[in-house]
Amino acid sequence: MGRDWIIDVLADLRSFARDNDLPLLSAQLEEAGLVAEVEIASHSDASVSQKRGEQDSVLGIPTKLGMIRRT
Repeated sequence: MGRDWIIDVLADLRSFARDNDLPLLSAQLEEAGLVAEVEIASHSDASVSQKRGEQDSVLGIPTKLGMIRRT
């Protein structure tokens, strides 16, 4: 089944909040959806990055090829 189902659940909750005049909740759910997408994407890249040892030394999350974190 994977992890993508949570994005659909958050979208449904956001629609409910928007339809029922709950703008703050809607905004929070939108942000939660973005966080979920980023985390899910980082987990799918984790196996490739960990094999190559490519992790952000500060954040401890896998980095994508071609992207460099500047400090």
